[in-house]
Amino acid sequence: MLTSALGGCSDDGGRSGAATISSTTATSAVAPPTTPPTAPAPPPEPITLTFSGDVLLHMPVNDRAALYGGEVGEPFDFRPMFDPMRPVVEAADLALCHMEVPTAPDGRLTSYPSFGAPGQVMDGLAHAGYDGCSTASNHSLDRGYPGVVRTLEELDRVGLGHSGTARGPWETGPRVYSLRAGTSTVEVAHLSYAYGFNGYRLPADAPWAANQIDPDRIRADAAAARAAGAELVVVSLHWGTEYQHQPDAFQRSTAEAILPGSEIDLVIGHHAHVVQPIEMVHGRYVVWGLGNQLSNQTQAPRRDGLTVTATASQGWDGRWRVTGVEAIPTWVDPGSFRVLPVVATLSDPATPVGLQQELRASYHRTAEVVSSPATPGVTVTPLP
Repeated sequence: MLTSALGGCSDDGGRSGAATISSTTATSAVAPPTTPPTAPAPPPEPITLTFSGDVLLHMPVNDRAALYGGEVGEPFDFRPMFDPMRPVVEAADLALCHMEVPTAPDGRLTSYPSFGAPGQVMDGLAHAGYDGCSTASNHSLDRGYPGVVRTLEELDRVGLGHSGTARGPWETGPRVYSLRAGTSTVEVAHLSYAYGFNGYRLPADAPWAANQIDPDRIRADAAAARAAGAELVVVSLHWGTEYQHQPDAFQRSTAEAILPGSEIDLVIGHHAHVVQPIEMVHGRYVVWGLGNQLSNQTQAPRRDGLTVTATASQGWDGRWRVTGVEAIPTWVDPGSFRVLPVVATLSDPATPVGLQQELRASYHRTAEVVSSPATPGVTVTPLP
């Protein structure tokens, strides 16, 4: 997955090599044959970037992971929960999750309101095919600076990139992923910020431990990433009003503040725990909110989630741009906590009738939100 057109005009075959008179004599000179023009290089292939919703590990989710773990001789196993999403995630050139909660630095698991998750969740995410995660959220400091450190250590352990929290000033910048696009390489920078930290203060001796939304800083960070060679810049923002499908005033004002200019190509939103629309702001796609990927929030809209796949192509001017977004509805099964891609599961003839009904209802809820308003270039995976 990781490593990341311009038509040319030739001459018309005319008389550029015609004979010319070289003196007053009757002799003529013939110009040497010209070298055929080099054909322009074909444009790089488009690339796909996939993003998913909040990973929010309430204790019932951990308990189910412990049961799965017992079946394979491990303390916890989250792989069965993410396994249904593997075909979607692995198909992308770059796939990024949102790890909303820290892992427990001392092994003591905690849930709402201050989370501390098992580190084995990272194995589940890596198993699904993710390449990295955003980590800035309102829960980033739930277990203090040690929780920040442990979370990043666990991500490092399984080879996942991360952006949004840091163990030192050197980690506050973007995570850059190199993607193959045919014979070319595309550099994609990922930045992550949160609106706040549930009343927890950043440590006085580690003010860089988590990134907070500040439009001026976001634009400066994005500009620095582009100046360093990034050809696409993606910004993940933990923002919005919980359980509200429509973006709030803070979301809209932040998007308006950061998107004028050419630094940022795509904004991915989290936090509301319900699906929010996808719109264009100043010519850039803004995915206001992806809802939950995995949680124990059992109310119907909170079990609905969204994974999006953005397609980026290189334009005639050499600039990479996001040209479309596919919305892929997901749903959390409340018994198994398996994250189900709705359309793929409905396409399976073995899916029970009762589950089909749940999934169709979820699909229609999600599609209605995503399509309100309808945005050019945004599609919802169609039902079978």
